[in-house]
Amino acid sequence: MNTETEALVAEAATSRARRLPDWADEAPTALLVIADGTVIEGQGAGATGIAVGEVCFNTAMTGYQEILTDPSYAGQIITFTFPHIGNVGTNAEDIETASLAAASGVRGCVLRAPITAPSNWRAAQDFNAWLKARGIIAITGVDTRALTALIREKGMPNAVIAHAPDGKFDLDALKREAAAWPGMVGLDLAKEVTSGQSYSWDETEWQWGEGYGRQETPQFHVVAIDYGLKRNILRELAGAGCRLTVVPATATAEEILERKPDGVFLSNGPGDPAATGIYAVPEIRKLVDSGLPVFGICLGHQMLGLALGGKTAKMHQGHHGANHPVKDFTTDKVEITSMNHGFAVDRDSLPVYVEETHVSLFDGSNCGLKVKDRPVFSVQYHPEASPGPQDSHYLFTRFIDMMAERKNSDST
Repeated sequence: MNTETEALVAEAATSRARRLPDWADEAPTALLVIADGTVIEGQGAGATGIAVGEVCFNTAMTGYQEILTDPSYAGQIITFTFPHIGNVGTNAEDIETASLAAASGVRGCVLRAPITAPSNWRAAQDFNAWLKARGIIAITGVDTRALTALIREKGMPNAVIAHAPDGKFDLDALKREAAAWPGMVGLDLAKEVTSGQSYSWDETEWQWGEGYGRQETPQFHVVAIDYGLKRNILRELAGAGCRLTVVPATATAEEILERKPDGVFLSNGPGDPAATGIYAVPEIRKLVDSGLPVFGICLGHQMLGLALGGKTAKMHQGHHGANHPVKDFTTDKVEITSMNHGFAVDRDSLPVYVEETHVSLFDGSNCGLKVKDRPVFSVQYHPEASPGPQDSHYLFTRFIDMMAERKNSDST
């Protein structure tokens, strides 16, 4: 090799060395500090700061934007078991919280892979920028399989999620804050995510090439109580033929009945149903006694169970995902459902006039009920399919049929 060739080889090697990544460990810019003192390090994304909450895991492979804007996640830090979150960006159409004025209820999210640039024709904003705008702290580079296994073994822990771009943390203070947070039991979070006032709704489901539509010829009037309502529930009801009036979580039965609805909907929401039930359950009892059709989902299901004389209990790891099998005893079919709950109705506490209609095939927990002699029913899961499968859309038809039957009987 001559001198000129040696020089070219040396220059090429130097240039290549400059292009190689620095494989030295990056200093962590985010921490997940669990109440037992466990510290998980990673790289920060989204908003900076500190937030405390309960850590759960979600097994859905799609719909991260809908999940992160579901008010039912208030007070929680979501661990996504699917590794690639954020790769299709975000848009203005997939936000699920019905109360846009309320702050994001979710406290943070835990991700396996770093956030990449968006690649989807509907993307309007990068996921990282969207997280910042909504004040959601994220940590990436976490072994989410190991964290999920920890939650399955020990239950959903309380934790602090922290993001500091300079990597400077007061670890002792974070551990104290995580240990001091009281947890979800006894927390009424519905008041944090509910609407501050009543409003009307007529938007229907999204259609390919058309976007969202409008209900112009409604057949029924439904009052929906907002304990943390999701927009797609309202769209499904509107699309099924309903004019909707949404009222805050603290609305009384008298205020609702004054609006002369054909039916009442009890929405999903976050927190301990027994805590929200202190003011909500007495009103739900009055609504049941009114004879109107009543349909509840998620928190609405749990509080209906309380209103009917049952009890609720905290779950070990909860149900969070879009792939949960449920058996419907009324049709003898199995449906794949979307779920998000950390409390459940105790079936053994239900009175004899209440029938269990649905059960989880994962753990056998209660997932639905109905009153035997009244048009009242509820399910634990989310039939609106945002995100998630559409197996359970028939439940909205069931509610419509109940209102139609009552309307027909009143007219004869």
